[in-house]
Amino acid sequence: MHSRADIAKRAKAAAEYRPRKVRLLLVAEAPPCDTSRYFYFSDVPNHDWLYVYVCRGFFGGVEIADLRARKGEYLGALRDNGVWMIDVAQDGMKNPTLTQLKPLVAALVARCKAIKPEAIVLIKSSVYDAAFAALREARLPVVDVRMPFPASGQQPAFLRLFADALEETGIRVPLARPRDGIRA
Repeated sequence: MHSRADIAKRAKAAAEYRPRKVRLLLVAEAPPCDTSRYFYFSDVPNHDWLYVYVCRGFFGGVEIADLRARKGEYLGALRDNGVWMIDVAQDGMKNPTLTQLKPLVAALVARCKAIKPEAIVLIKSSVYDAAFAALREARLPVVDVRMPFPASGQQPAFLRLFADALEETGIRVPLARPRDGIRA
């Protein structure tokens, strides 16, 4: 579990990149245990694989160096295209098990209902296994694609399955990159 200050810092960073209308809600497992890293922190120099591969899935084969150097701009482009990411375990958890995630699903369903996304994509097999059925039962627009986390050699599988999920949502990719100057 992370401190209240760490949780507040992450919440503030995520709020900066929240779209007015969430078209696509990405649901990941938990923030990294390293409190200096987070999807919405713009100054993460390495080990930021979720951000890197989500952006590659949306924007095409962008160089990792460009994604890291211009992270704030790319996060802004995701926001401007209606994409936002949340975690099942908001407080953080080190290697959560399915047994640890399951009790958090009711709160996740409530958050998803409040956000009212057009589509929901679950990132990581454990998130799918814990939450898919409950989200579907709640009649939320969850995509039926089970994908791995984009690390430890799973990046090609993630990109392929992420593309399948995006196709199911109807969101056309690649999205406009920051330098294109297009706001959705």
